[in-house]
Amino acid sequence: MSHTTRIKDRYQQEVVPQLKEEFGYKNPHQIPKITKVVINSGFGREGVQNSKIADEVSADLTTIAGQKAIIRKAKKSIANFKLREGVAIGASVTLRDKKMYEFIDRLITVALPRVRDFRGIPKKAFDGRGNYTFGISEQNIFPEITSDKSRGFNATFVTTANTNEEAKFLLEKLGFPLRK
Repeated sequence: MSHTTRIKDRYQQEVVPQLKEEFGYKNPHQIPKITKVVINSGFGREGVQNSKIADEVSADLTTIAGQKAIIRKAKKSIANFKLREGVAIGASVTLRDKKMYEFIDRLITVALPRVRDFRGIPKKAFDGRGNYTFGISEQNIFPEITSDKSRGFNATFVTTANTNEEAKFLLEKLGFPLRK
């Protein structure tokens, strides 16, 4: 028997029947689900000048995600930003399946409750196609991060939902603390 996470179990046993009832899906393939989570972090101006920052950010994202982060490079030069093509400008990780559910579980149950004065994550961060992105200003909310430097990152939750309403329902039922 394979190990599944609480979030995946909740999705299969509680959320799927609620989605069917709420939106009247006939085919099980119509039911929205989260397909992947993409975590991004940019280095900013300091990362262009100091290559050690790229390694630090990449290592932190790897620790948070449990999967190796990829360094992203500039696709073209932009003189106004003193940016040259091929210079490292950020890091990202794409999580799917088991690691994705484990990350979502840690985010909801461990990390977000540690945010000071937390009132929920914004409801307006849907893109119109059922995907949800929000930023976290301090990665120190994850207990595995020991660095004193506070860097932020964005997390994008890609769903198969067709509308923001379906995606919002899905995320709320999975336990995402959306603002009231």
